[in-house]
Amino acid sequence: MSNQNFTKQAIRKAFLELLNERSLSKITVRDITDRCGINRNTFYYHYQDMPALLEEICSIQVERIVADHPSISSFTDCLDVVIKFALENKRAIMHIYYSDNRASYINALWRMCEQSVRTYVNTVFPDEDLSQRDRELIIRYHKCECFGLTIDWISNGMREDLLADMRRLNMLRKGSTEELIRRSKAGL
Repeated sequence: MSNQNFTKQAIRKAFLELLNERSLSKITVRDITDRCGINRNTFYYHYQDMPALLEEICSIQVERIVADHPSISSFTDCLDVVIKFALENKRAIMHIYYSDNRASYINALWRMCEQSVRTYVNTVFPDEDLSQRDRELIIRYHKCECFGLTIDWISNGMREDLLADMRRLNMLRKGSTEELIRRSKAGL
């Protein structure tokens, strides 16, 4: 690993550690540089500012999740991927969600939901004779569903067991995606 990559990784690690300890508004560049033993100039060599650092961390996490889940076999699995990530980083996510920089997390969550749903649809229905427009519409519908449920859960403090609720909802809506595909193929 190059020295530059090592330094960037140390900055990201220090920032995430701090984010799990306190709110984003209480973290300074100095806190980060003190934690990882570099000077301010080194921080600014790698990152324009803290929002740029946060955006990169979110992007890296989306890429990691996509790489770790090359196939997804149910809508519940889509939510599972997103929810597990949120639970593993609960304090950090809550700190970001209630900060002025929440747009970075919202954008990353949006990408996670889209990629999870796209992977699900392409895994379960790879050879379906759907128009590209209908395929994208089905993906968009489920992406919004995944995103909305997750944001609602986060905004309520991640208190309830969303995965249990989603497993129940998945049982209630079983066959709905297949029905959308059947109707698309029938030209309805």
